[in-house]
Amino acid sequence: MTHPSIHARTQPDKIAYQMAGTGKAITYRELDELSNQGAHLFRALGLKAGDHIALLMENRLAFMEICWAAQRSGLYYTAISRYLTSEEIAYIIRDCGAKIVITSPKCAEQIKGLITGAAGEACFYMIDEPLPGFRSFDKEAIAQPTTPISDEVAGYDMLYSSGTTGRPKGIKKQFAHGPIDLPNPFLKVLCADMCGMNSDSLYLSPAPLYHAAPLRFNMMAITLGGTSIIMESFDAEEFLRLVEKHGITQSQLVPTMFVRMLKLPDEVRIRYDVSSLKGAIHAAAPCPVDVKAKMIEWWGPILIEYYGGSEGNGITVSTSQQWLTHRGTVGRAVVGKAKILDENDQELPVGEIGTVYFADGPVFSYHNDPEKTKRAYNARGWSTLGDVGYLDDEGFLYLTDRKSYMIISGGVNIYPQETEDVLITHPEIADVAVFGVPNEEMGEEVKAVVQPHDMARAGKELEAELILFCRKHLSSIKCPKSIDFEAELPRTPTGKLVKRHLRDRYWPKTAARV
Repeated sequence: MTHPSIHARTQPDKIAYQMAGTGKAITYRELDELSNQGAHLFRALGLKAGDHIALLMENRLAFMEICWAAQRSGLYYTAISRYLTSEEIAYIIRDCGAKIVITSPKCAEQIKGLITGAAGEACFYMIDEPLPGFRSFDKEAIAQPTTPISDEVAGYDMLYSSGTTGRPKGIKKQFAHGPIDLPNPFLKVLCADMCGMNSDSLYLSPAPLYHAAPLRFNMMAITLGGTSIIMESFDAEEFLRLVEKHGITQSQLVPTMFVRMLKLPDEVRIRYDVSSLKGAIHAAAPCPVDVKAKMIEWWGPILIEYYGGSEGNGITVSTSQQWLTHRGTVGRAVVGKAKILDENDQELPVGEIGTVYFADGPVFSYHNDPEKTKRAYNARGWSTLGDVGYLDDEGFLYLTDRKSYMIISGGVNIYPQETEDVLITHPEIADVAVFGVPNEEMGEEVKAVVQPHDMARAGKELEAELILFCRKHLSSIKCPKSIDFEAELPRTPTGKLVKRHLRDRYWPKTAARV
């Protein structure tokens, strides 16, 4: 395992990245030269190690080229979801302190209104042909040398995860900016040691690159010297076709993708040869037991599940063989030590349910939010994501609930507070509760229960008005798919919303809300 700049010397003409739909590709030599030019441009613009850039674009080759340019110039790079609203995008750009923002024509509508020319504003670039107000990243980068900058040092991603306060928070790892080929030990264990990824691997990436796992796995595939095929967007049958066409050896997926593939007609599923697959890594959301069992029956015992957050404070991993003898587990700790604590911060015995903590794991912080960072740690320095579960006598972790009613829809984390904060500003709403309800394909979908000022207004017309109002302020995935109305929401005498009393009405008693 090494840096792609090394592979550029040993296998310069080998394809590093290729787009699945268009077939456009770049070799290791081209990736090395393009990322060098990007690094030189960042230095020419005054960026030094520890500074931040942000990028907002669809899945495309330039996405990875820019990330590698930032990685070898010591920058923090923040990838932003292209499905966020302009308001949400503006907040992240300001909060991370991005000095440069790079986008594409496809995402221009969401970002062009952020260019004001105000003092201290980020410099806005666009790849391809830039629209008015944007500088050309391509033209300025191509004028730079293709050799490395003189002060190469490792940079890192700083991605945003929504918080219960209603605003996304940047997750900043505590790293020393060392050599650019310094490996990520967890990714090495998961990808190379457990999943068998190496220089012969053909990795298929089906998810949006702005998510933590797809971005990091795409970088690891190239660190190992393999080839990554990137889907522009996920389609169940197309995924299977690509596996057969390219002889794909590894991929990283989320349970929703498994569900969609399993729902294909039998004649479609058996049409494609997937026997080249040696490892399928999955995470981001709990995988229903019956879905996982069917996938193992179909693909064989090649599924590897891991549990952890973008914070990277601790990781558990389970092979298919381990899962089959510990059905429902998310694995044993490979980064940090899993601990289960009660409300008094005392360790609980095997089988008892409590809050999941990791001891001796990597340190992280929430950018610009010391209070949230403080709440994630206990007095012993152990950290938690707020999930609830238990350990068995062999140290396997099982999750039984999730942090603060977080909704996971199609592998995407959605925090209800952010949606509630928008809806409560509507003049006709007196109170609101947002939570997840079952969705067969996506796992969960967003539901709102609203207490209107006038119950006579409750009905389909107001429901449609509130959903539209929400979509003007938030990305559609965070907005309720449906709204019910109540004359009064359940609150304690101190004013605390008892959301469980509402949520439990929508979940079958046998459903596992994890």
